[in-house]
Amino acid sequence: MSPGTELASAFAAEDPARVSYPASLGYGAVFRIDEVGEDVTRHAVGDVVFGTGPHASVQREEQTRVVAVPRGLHPTTAVFARLIAVPLAALVTTAARPGDRVGIVGLGLVGNLAAQAFAASGYAVTAWDPLIERRRAVPAAIRVVAEPVLDDPADVFELIVDCSGHDGAVVRAARVVAKNGELVLTGTPWARRTDASAHELLHLIFHRYLHVRSGWEWQLPFSSEDFRSGSVLGNFGTALRWLDADRIAVTGLASLVSPRDAQEALTALAERRSDTLTYVFDWQNFEA
Repeated sequence: MSPGTELASAFAAEDPARVSYPASLGYGAVFRIDEVGEDVTRHAVGDVVFGTGPHASVQREEQTRVVAVPRGLHPTTAVFARLIAVPLAALVTTAARPGDRVGIVGLGLVGNLAAQAFAASGYAVTAWDPLIERRRAVPAAIRVVAEPVLDDPADVFELIVDCSGHDGAVVRAARVVAKNGELVLTGTPWARRTDASAHELLHLIFHRYLHVRSGWEWQLPFSSEDFRSGSVLGNFGTALRWLDADRIAVTGLASLVSPRDAQEALTALAERRSDTLTYVFDWQNFEA
């Protein structure tokens, strides 16, 4: 489950009138192929693949929209490729290079995976979140703090990736972007959280020469194209390889639950009383 997107879009939408129930949720699944069409050549019956399907007991996808899961990689691990790909859009489009300082704002599921992805790529990562339980979920090799250090000119970042969607956190983060650095908004600003001033942000952008942009993952083409670098499908493949090589750790980030317990899982996430950052639905042996 994608806690931010699924909770916000289905239960706390900016325009509730646009939400109808029952709602189809989910956009990441790992499944075994049981049948293929007569023109399918890339995959075969019995293959285990990753795709962007919804929460469902049966998936149907085009052969060009799935990626083979490395042999031996457990499905409950492989499915994390979906959310690793979200911050990978910032990683493959940034002007920052390995060795540069990267700040990650917010350590929910996407922020946690973003911190690990940039660290795995050779960046000097610092991540912050006010919630201690979220900070504790980040691997020990990554520098984690409760909030950015605002009064140290040396403690700034060539790139900051906001994974919180929190307006106040973004303005605060802009104060520690290095001059001519980037501030990428990966977290969706689902709602206004503070009285943060646009003037304050504009002042920082102008005087620190900041490059502020969206980190929306769909800025990339779904599959590779000539004369363009990066793709959503390519990021899925990268994420699966990193998971297979243990370059990103996901143990303890999710609890495995039956689809029958979907309502309880969603409610626990919404009320922030879950022991983990998300849930993975286990559709094996499920009968409606």
